[in-house]
This record gives sequence, C-alpha cells and structure tokens, in this order.
Amino acid sequence: MDDAETPFARECAARGWDRPAAFLRAFETTADLMGEPVAVTDRQFRRWRRPDPPRPRPRAWRVLHAMFGINPLNLGFPGPAPDATVEVSPGPTEGVPMDRRAFVTDSLGAAAGIALGSSDAVGTAHIVELREGLHSLYTLDDAYGGGDVRSLAVRHLRRVRRVVNTGTYPETIGRQLQLLAGETAEHCAWLYYDADEQDTARRYWGEALTTATMLRDVSLEVLVLASLSMQASFEGRPRDGYDLARAAHERAVSFGSPVLLSLISAREARALALLGDQSSARKQLATSMRMVDRNHRGRPAPEWAAFHGHAELDYAHGLLYTDAGHHRGAVPFLRAALAHQDRTYGRNRALYRLTLARGLVQAGEVDEAAAEAVGSLEHLEEVESGRVTRRLAEVRQLLNGVDAAPAREALEELTEYTTQRNGDGGWLR
Repeated sequence: MDDAETPFARECAARGWDRPAAFLRAFETTADLMGEPVAVTDRQFRRWRRPDPPRPRPRAWRVLHAMFGINPLNLGFPGPAPDATVEVSPGPTEGVPMDRRAFVTDSLGAAAGIALGSSDAVGTAHIVELREGLHSLYTLDDAYGGGDVRSLAVRHLRRVRRVVNTGTYPETIGRQLQLLAGETAEHCAWLYYDADEQDTARRYWGEALTTATMLRDVSLEVLVLASLSMQASFEGRPRDGYDLARAAHERAVSFGSPVLLSLISAREARALALLGDQSSARKQLATSMRMVDRNHRGRPAPEWAAFHGHAELDYAHGLLYTDAGHHRGAVPFLRAALAHQDRTYGRNRALYRLTLARGLVQAGEVDEAAAEAVGSLEHLEEVESGRVTRRLAEVRQLLNGVDAAPAREALEELTEYTTQRNGDGGWLR
C-alpha cells in the first residue's frame, strides 16, 4: 500500500485536503473553532499519510475527529482512542500503543475504590490494592518517563496517607501502610528527578528517608540513599554522591543481592569519575560488572532495581569515557547500551539513543550522529521526561555547531519536531 491508498489519504483527497497547505488550513480552522491549542506541521501530515502512521496526541485526535466526522481509528490510526479504557497488563506490550492516563487511571482506580470505601477498617486487601497501584506507576514510568506520571503518583501518595490517618487497623497493617507511604514518596521523588525538578525530588526523598528511619527499614533506606547519590552526581556534587553511595553499600551488603550491590557500585563509579579519579572509577565499574554476572548466585534484586543490568553498565562505561573527553571510546559502549536495553523501558531507550547521538557528534561522526538524532524521534512520541528533554537540547546545540549538510538537515527535523510537540501540549513546557 502506498501513501495515496491509505484510509487517511483517501479521506483527505475526498475533501480536497490532499495537499499539505489545504489540510493544514482546514486543521487550523477546526482547532480554532474547538478551542484546541494544537498545530500540525507538513512533516506530521506526511507521516499521517503513511501506511503505519503514528497515533496523534489527544488534542490532535479530537480535531481530526471533528474534521472528518468519523473516529480516527477508521482513518487507519492506531488505538486506543484518548480516554478509552485499556486493559492493564503487568507491563506495556511492545508495539501496542496505549494512552498513558487511561492506563494509570485504570490501575489506580481500583486502589482508590477499595482504600476509600465506606468502611474505616483497613485490612490486607487494602494493602494489596494500594501496592498494585504503586506497581502500575512503576510500569508506566519505565515506558513513558516521569512527565505525566508524577502528578498521579502524588495523588496516590495522598491516598495512602489518608488511609494511614483515617483508617482503623492493627499495628502490623499500620507498619505496612507507613512503609507503603515511604515507598510511594520515594517514587514521587524519582519521577520529579526524571522530570528535572530537583528541589521537589529532594523534598520527597527526605520524606521517604524519614519514614525509613522511623520504621528502621533498611531496604527503603538503601533505596533512598542510592537515589540521593544518583541525584548528587547529576547535580554536580560528586563528593556527596560518593559518600551517599558508600552509605547505601554498607547497608546493602546484608541483603546478599549481587544485582543490588552492582547497581550501588555503578553509582560509586559515576561519582568517582566526576571527581576525576578515572582509575578508581574503572575498577569500580569492573566490580559492578562482575557482580551483575553473579545474579543467579545470591538473593534476587528488589523490584525497584529490576532495570539494572548490562545495558545500564554499558551506558555507565560510555559516560565514563565521555566525562574523560574520550568520545570515540564512548561510542561503542553507548551503541551496546542501546542494543541491550529492553524495549519496555521506553524512556531509557530515548535517553540512550540521544546520548549516542551526542557522543557521535563529539567524536566527529557527523553522518551517523545525524541519523541517530533523527531516529530518536520514534522513541520520543510517548516519552515525557525532563532528562530526555535536556539531552535533546544538548544534541540540537551540538548539531547547530557543525557546518555539514546532514547536521543541518537533522537539526531542522529536530527543531520542527520539538516545536510541534510544544504546540501540542507536549513535554517542552
């Protein structure tokens, strides 16, 4: 099927909108009448004409529905439609688009209903449902990033706190509720960190650490300390990052989880690299790699550390070389990180590919850098992450400084894309 034979293209032709200028005028007029602040570019129109068009974002979907008088699903766009109910599975299925808010609202709705019912008595079923809601937030964040998810996580935290403060329960249930509140506060912190709102992230991590101390829960304490180490390095405080990672390491030894110790060792290595101690950083990363290869010999990693593996360590090696200015040495590791990254981690794939594009520009591989930069757009359709936004801006700035046709063409596509996403209420806000 060529572009002219797709359902969308046929319906456009039937209405005299087969030329981009005509379609864009009709779209703009309809959006104005509906009060929808959304714009479409020539590039977006061309992509919609293809046999495998991307799913329009919610505002554009509503405008298309009004323009054609039929559901965009019937125009060949992938579903489900915005606000549709989708079935929740343990994780997003590759190749099956879903609406972020519908996914998480369904997941958290059950928890809200059972936890805030007419009865004040709280039991094990309430804990299970509230924990399932937190698990859904983990799954959603892995796929799409913290942009849209953080406000939903804050609502879930308020829900848990309300149960803590208004419910009736035995001491054993109370401890589980308090622990769940601490874990949810920690995840709120992570989401704000990913959205690059560091002060808010720090506040939630402080709340989670207070809970861990109060309950004397070492597992939560390790999680928060490791997360604070990551943030400290990200913010340019590598000495704090190293000390926090060491504190997490001391507490984590008793768990006997090689993957957990590997993750913390990688955080130590990152801090050491930023401190300029490249030799110690390389040794620490080698230790981290050996530990992750022993994952079958010890206790399993906690759920929050499930993402850690060879892809993460390849990425850490790439950053190590980047920090040292050895950009050609970084590129093979960044390629491997992208190749090894599980496709369910959509946000990480977007970040890794943009980091590879950045490394290629810095290594002087302009043609490949431009191709990877443009290729990253396919990962950005559903990702809302401040860290990804920052990396995209870095790539655009580097490409802008290269006097070569591939760099100029890639920069034009990236600029057009970000402008369109910004106008469509995306993550550039």
